[in-house]
Amino acid sequence: MFSGPRARLCCLDLDTFFVSVERLLNPELCGKPVVVGALPGSRGVVTACSYEVRAFGVRSGMGIAEAVRRAPHAVFMRGTSGVYGAYAQRVKAILERYTPEVRTASIDEFYLDFSGCERLYRRAADADDDAAIERIVRELRERVQVEIGLPASAGIGCTRAMAKMASNVAKPAGVRMVRVGEERAFVAELPVRRFPGIGPVAAEELNQAGVHTLGELLSLPEGPRRARFRRTTERVEQALHPTSAQRIGRDRPAFREHDPEHLTVGSISNERTFGQDVRERVRVEGQLCSLAERVCWRARSRGARARTVTLRLRYSNFETLTRSRTIPPTNVEAKVYACVLELLAEVLDPARGVRLLGVGLSNLVGEDTQLALPLGKEPPPQVGRAIDDVRARFGFEAIRLGASALRK
Repeated sequence: MFSGPRARLCCLDLDTFFVSVERLLNPELCGKPVVVGALPGSRGVVTACSYEVRAFGVRSGMGIAEAVRRAPHAVFMRGTSGVYGAYAQRVKAILERYTPEVRTASIDEFYLDFSGCERLYRRAADADDDAAIERIVRELRERVQVEIGLPASAGIGCTRAMAKMASNVAKPAGVRMVRVGEERAFVAELPVRRFPGIGPVAAEELNQAGVHTLGELLSLPEGPRRARFRRTTERVEQALHPTSAQRIGRDRPAFREHDPEHLTVGSISNERTFGQDVRERVRVEGQLCSLAERVCWRARSRGARARTVTLRLRYSNFETLTRSRTIPPTNVEAKVYACVLELLAEVLDPARGVRLLGVGLSNLVGEDTQLALPLGKEPPPQVGRAIDDVRARFGFEAIRLGASALRK
């Protein structure tokens, strides 16, 4: 569905999603400062944190050691494996009751297109079409809260970027509509960092140049500063104005447990950060075996095969090496693991400690794509499906493959 001049796009963001799910599983966590991610004394970062702990400066992506320093009183937990994707799918099912155009941006963020739905939802008490859409978005946000127990915030605007910024302003558990014509006033006082696509480095560069808000960026006079940030300014300007090409985008799952069937865009990857540097090759290979197994399982759940395999290795001094190789399309562990071992031989230094390993699949194609010749070398697909059936009933950890078996 294309969005015209009256585009009404909604961004629904599940507030502190991982923490909120953990609180559903353990109500005793409600009201407490909670950090989900790595545990104190280990390596890793904060995956999510509650609003109670954010008051102490803890943020997602922060190193766990810094989080402990700022909030030693917080409850630190790894999180519960295998549950988050199911909650995200339940949320999406509710959203699809209200509009057929729903896209997954990440496990805790969704975009909805309400363009053309005004007549469907308009009631006599609504002042105008904008009021009707705002009312229905408040209703769906409440449905998510009541039926599942997850708080969410929603923003409505003429473009994806505007809807995203509005949802951030609406936090926690609110709704904010930016009507057509109000966009410039809405962004005027927002920090430049609030604009999707302006990261911390770009924001710092703008701040050092004396540009702190989006309003200041848009009002830069012609001269060296405007020329320096012209591309950024143009992106912000585009976000203020709907066009016939404005869409809510496509599903872009960003969590390892959320892999919609038949999705062959993007890539699939999993990583592991070790608590202590690893130097034994057998442990490195064992971890790569587990990662290969995981990404292949995810590929099969999508109904996809990969043509490119990528190895990521980070040493203890944070030097990160990446190697990729193109192979015949596959989602079979033995094929992926064999390729990963060949890539490992190119980068592994036995004298150095390994901090992180990752395996990725990309250049995805559907399982129905014609197989490459010669035939007969790919293990029968029934084997992988049988393994997946066991995991579907008893969980991923119910059946694991040995590295020695994958080498055969």
